[in-house]
Amino acid sequence: MKCILMNKNVEVLTAEYDPATSVFTEIYEVKNIYFAPYILKSFYLKDNINDNSFRTVLSEWYKNRGIPSWRDKLDLLLHRLNITAPYELLDKAFGLSLSDQYWLKPYDSNILYDDINFFDHDFDYVEFMEASLSTNSKLITKEASLKTPNNTTDGMLKKAWIIDNGTRYLLKSGYKNEILQPFNEVLASEICKRLGFYHVEYSLDTYKDMVVSKCPCFITKDTELITCYQIKNDMKRYDSLKDYEEYIKKLEEHNIDNAREKLENMYILDFLIMNEDRHLNNFGIIREVNTLEWIDVAPIFDNGQSLNIDYYDAEELHISGMGRLFYEVKPFDEIIKVVKNLNRIDINKLDGIVTWYDDLLHKYQHLTKISDKRIEKLCILLNRQINKLKKLINI
Repeated sequence: MKCILMNKNVEVLTAEYDPATSVFTEIYEVKNIYFAPYILKSFYLKDNINDNSFRTVLSEWYKNRGIPSWRDKLDLLLHRLNITAPYELLDKAFGLSLSDQYWLKPYDSNILYDDINFFDHDFDYVEFMEASLSTNSKLITKEASLKTPNNTTDGMLKKAWIIDNGTRYLLKSGYKNEILQPFNEVLASEICKRLGFYHVEYSLDTYKDMVVSKCPCFITKDTELITCYQIKNDMKRYDSLKDYEEYIKKLEEHNIDNAREKLENMYILDFLIMNEDRHLNNFGIIREVNTLEWIDVAPIFDNGQSLNIDYYDAEELHISGMGRLFYEVKPFDEIIKVVKNLNRIDINKLDGIVTWYDDLLHKYQHLTKISDKRIEKLCILLNRQINKLKKLINI
């Protein structure tokens, strides 16, 4: 199938695309590499547009827009959607997403971005939400239910985009039998709010007796999220500390205000909640798609894998925990050292937050069945991290 990769209304390239495998088999013309997905830039060879590396990265980029193979209960979701593989969903709605403005246009089609994007146009999300989040769901029968931005969601958690009073919200559940992630998202949001960190606002909601986190889409039809993974691909790789500094330098070169402080804030939050999952795809920058200007770092998001979810027995409460500094796993006590000046943090603004978190967990205890003993241990961990940060501030 001959197609055009579009960035909103800009033609990026024309190519031959195989829907059966989601692979681009031939590039006919690169029309505007600057408006291409950022990760393609470093693989582009002007004199050899059919270079195998470029086509491979293009195919991987497009396929990775789909639901990943590690999504919780993926087999059940595929059964309910009546498809065999996640990439089949990509062609149901031109590969459109709520994270950027890229889409795949059939070569002979007259369809326009303004006719189909999910920022301006509502979508039927109810059946997909049931298929993704419900313990009991019928097979999806309406074709319209497969034409949604839910086809292009990343991550291991069961999730669904919905529309509430005109706003696009993402609902996320816990992972497998673990139901703490939604509460940790809301805890992280509360910490950021109190400390003045730029963040995505999370709240709790319930869906069929299941507690889920709920956050608004932080991308508009004129912006896109470019992850650190894509940006780092265009830079030399040394070690995590050097790459951290190089990444900040890159942000500053693009006139991102207070770039270092905003990155530090993310790692301060990770220290406080012991976030184990700050990989390179859950932070990055926001780019304006019409001018290609780097606007800001992305607000802090995706904080659920925190507070030692897998380690909450009494004998484990002494552990310091391991987080991520770029691609390297390090103790949180080491990662926090990247912060140049902890004294700028008014830690007293977190007074009472342990009680707040305790109350939140107990409020939904009738649904989560989290024991009093576990709630107590989670609060002990949170209180311990706050006190450790206080000591570091006062050194």
